[in-house]
Amino acid sequence: MEKRNFAFNKMNFILLAIGMAIIIIGFFLMSGPGTDVDHFEDAIFSATRIKIAPVISLFGFVFIIYAVMYKPKNNEKREKE
Repeated sequence: MEKRNFAFNKMNFILLAIGMAIIIIGFFLMSGPGTDVDHFEDAIFSATRIKIAPVISLFGFVFIIYAVMYKPKNNEKREKE
């Protein structure tokens, strides 16, 4: 059977999985207890939930874009043959 050329290889899928894990960690850090009518939760305005977690999630999205654009160098040699 002839070998098929796919758009993504194994490394792309590994990088995509890492990017998704980073995004999930960022969203997990954004979660937490909310406020209700009887009690106001000060944790809503913590630095982790407002500053750190969105930056981590943004980094995950940028990493996924890199994972989609990633092309291994050794494929260039195979295409010339």
